[in-house]
Amino acid sequence: MTILRTIGKTCGFLGYAFQYACVTHCTFEYVGDFVMCSGPSMEPTLETNNILVTEHITPRLQMLRRGDIVIARCPTNPKQNICKRVTALPGDKVKRNFPRKSQYVPVGHVWLEGDNSSNSADSRVYGPVPYGLVRSRVLCRVWPLDKVASLTE
Repeated sequence: MTILRTIGKTCGFLGYAFQYACVTHCTFEYVGDFVMCSGPSMEPTLETNNILVTEHITPRLQMLRRGDIVIARCPTNPKQNICKRVTALPGDKVKRNFPRKSQYVPVGHVWLEGDNSSNSADSRVYGPVPYGLVRSRVLCRVWPLDKVASLTE
């Protein structure tokens, strides 16, 4: 009887662990998660090793606004995530320095730029970014503790 009781308790524990794992996965995949920022493109707003809280709902509903900071898949390297600011939305006209011309952001795309324009590969290099590559919108910085701040406007 003790073996059956032990097996029953183990299966019960594994069942709860599986449920919690599923809830955690769904939360991080569809609601929000934590992201560590790296690279100089968003300085001085964000620095390397800042930890950010992000949400996934606004990009999925295509409700981003100018000024939002987002995490997106890099258009030139899909294994890499990028952290940039939305500077133009579908239908907006943007001026490019090289070549010197203007273009409109097409429907289903956003224009992303880093705050550190002299050290950022962004839409000025690879053009408008499809909404499908935008993973999340940054809500706040939670690390380092002395720089905790909301990053939404």
